[in-house]
Amino acid sequence: MDEKELKTSTKQRFFIILIAILMVGSIIASYAAIVISGSQGSSSDTPKVDEAKIAELTEQYEAKQKELPEASKADFDKFVKYKADTVKAYNEASANENGVQARDIEKGSGDKVTTDNYLAYYIGWCADETVFDSSLDNVESPTAFKGVLDPSVGLIEGWIKGVEGMRINGIREITVPGELAYGDTREICGGKNKPLKFMIMAIPREGVPAELVEVQKKLQYAYYGIDYDTVSGMEE
Repeated sequence: MDEKELKTSTKQRFFIILIAILMVGSIIASYAAIVISGSQGSSSDTPKVDEAKIAELTEQYEAKQKELPEASKADFDKFVKYKADTVKAYNEASANENGVQARDIEKGSGDKVTTDNYLAYYIGWCADETVFDSSLDNVESPTAFKGVLDPSVGLIEGWIKGVEGMRINGIREITVPGELAYGDTREICGGKNKPLKFMIMAIPREGVPAELVEVQKKLQYAYYGIDYDTVSGMEE
């Protein structure tokens, strides 16, 4: 897989990072198992992606994105300031051998992060410095954030371990070995079992409109052919 193959459409880039297993109840987990394993059932068992629904939700998301508070501009300036010194090539073998590594770029002043109390701006890159996804509208010449990640939807194990002890409003670099990223379930960065690096900014959940988070959840589920409203209704 070359760099061109790593690039995705605008709507896909909202979701392709980090969703290894959807962990909101047993129903969602079973859906995710089908999607991720691919071969664990017939093609008729695999949820069908509704491109029209994704397009509709993307439009809603972009409209809600414009409602972000002005404080996000300060977050953006801070995030971009650290990008040039953080997003660099690294040794793939060492990253896989040394387990999850975490380095605070800027310590936060808020509470310690939990699954439900923060949202995240992020950038993720491969050993060769190729960025595979980010919250930025343009990796090379960013002008704003294009989205915010909701960790409660479900993240790779390496991310969860990497943010342990992190505080809200902080920025942290984490290194995730391949086995705690996507393992052999998915190709990324040119193959399977590839280590990943992330720069993460944790922001308080209450600082972002609830409607924006809700629409993003629906988008993330829709990308895997799951109707969020139906599943969440069955969980209640």
